[in-house]
Amino acid sequence: MRHTIFAVLALSACSGAPGPDAINDPYEGMNRRFHAFNAGLDSNVVKPVTSGFGSEKPAKSPDDKPGIGSLALQGVGNFGSNLSLPGKVVNHLLQGKPEPAIKNTFRFFVNTTLGLGGFLDPATADFALPENDTDFGETLAVWGVPEGAYLELPLIGPSTERDAFGKMVDLGIDPMRQWLNRDEYLIDLGARAASKVGQRARFGDTVDSVLYGSADSYAQTRLIYLQHRRHELGEEGEAIDPYAE
Repeated sequence: MRHTIFAVLALSACSGAPGPDAINDPYEGMNRRFHAFNAGLDSNVVKPVTSGFGSEKPAKSPDDKPGIGSLALQGVGNFGSNLSLPGKVVNHLLQGKPEPAIKNTFRFFVNTTLGLGGFLDPATADFALPENDTDFGETLAVWGVPEGAYLELPLIGPSTERDAFGKMVDLGIDPMRQWLNRDEYLIDLGARAASKVGQRARFGDTVDSVLYGSADSYAQTRLIYLQHRRHELGEEGEAIDPYAE
């Protein structure tokens, strides 16, 4: 824990806070290489796998129903999202926000029991308990740590120095890591990854327009991420919804 606090203080001391609409990208060359890798991975692996599973387009008629593959992916995504809730409860408490921590706790127990381990989502449908999302990157923001430079990470995608450090800490403070054995925890991480793949399937057209329809997909991805993330954390600016039409 002492090492974590020291690293937080070092990050705070070395990183400047962004101004409105500032782009702090000293690692652009490296970031662009990782962006090209991520885009290639999406084009050759993720997009073909998810292309038939879901879409942001509305159904053509009330009789249209999702296919078995889409339902399976949604169920695995629900399962992964449910397993991430204890870590979010920890972060809400670290941020001094007991209300969303309590709601996420109830959501976890409802979906784990009534939702067949989290594959279903009765907490949202029947109990009006939507997920209150957060992470240690947000905890650092609440503590006053500036975002630092923009990063694009292989496999993970857009981030900042603060959020990248937060992702590492999230793995360390995740209660599921203590509750599950090694094999179970690997399944847990795989399910969480599947929930992200499910988002790619659901918002495929929008992701395609950014990655493959932009004159500079790297710059577009960077702008969308930074403005959306800063607005999400209440730091500045008007939000850009990455999944807006």
